[in-house]
Amino acid sequence: MYLVKLDATDSTNQYLKDLALRQTLEDFTVVVTQKQHKGKGQLGNVWQSEPGMNLTASVLKKFDNFKVSDQFLLNIRTSLVIYEVLESYGVPELRIKWPNDILSGTSKICGILIENVLIGDRIKSSVIGIGLNVNQLSFEQLPHVSSLKLILGRTINLENLLGQLITQLEISFAKDTPADRQIIHESYDEKLFRKDELSKFKNAKGEEFTGIIRGINQEGLLNLELEDQSMNVFRLKEIQLLY
Repeated sequence: MYLVKLDATDSTNQYLKDLALRQTLEDFTVVVTQKQHKGKGQLGNVWQSEPGMNLTASVLKKFDNFKVSDQFLLNIRTSLVIYEVLESYGVPELRIKWPNDILSGTSKICGILIENVLIGDRIKSSVIGIGLNVNQLSFEQLPHVSSLKLILGRTINLENLLGQLITQLEISFAKDTPADRQIIHESYDEKLFRKDELSKFKNAKGEEFTGIIRGINQEGLLNLELEDQSMNVFRLKEIQLLY
């Protein structure tokens, strides 16, 4: 692991992408910062973080032959690694909120943003951005957000936590075989927030409806059973889980 430590940057994902354009980087190069001015989440959301309190990092993963059609496996693998590391810290009621938020109970503690560099139908490399709430104690006007310190009642060493996450990511990606892909897909399904529970959703038109999450398909689309018992699949921008 090659580690780049910054005092501040607009976005660790953007910094790492720009760095990769200027020089050849080794696999699992990591950029971590104390302060991120313009941290990004899914759908352009801003990631809020107090300086020095949380883990804001991006990881470069290089590939030789990874199909674009398999890209959701990156979300699955990263989500499960974070889940398992947090589980080792004793974080209770862990769940994965589709597609790639990590919750404790109903509170978000981690978000993931993966950006890919493509060549044809293959992914050349991915920048895996991780925003993990660690030691921050206040989240203004964010009712469903928490941190490890709020949950566990103790301060967590950020460098140790980062090292554990990167080590486990390297181990996980080294296992990438068809059999392992099936195992992690099933594991992700089992850990989905509100799986097999009647839940309320909102579609892209703002219309609310109810359904039951039954898992994801091979492309990472959400399998949802509607009130008439029909099965439908939804993309990220097509649906929002309300809670």
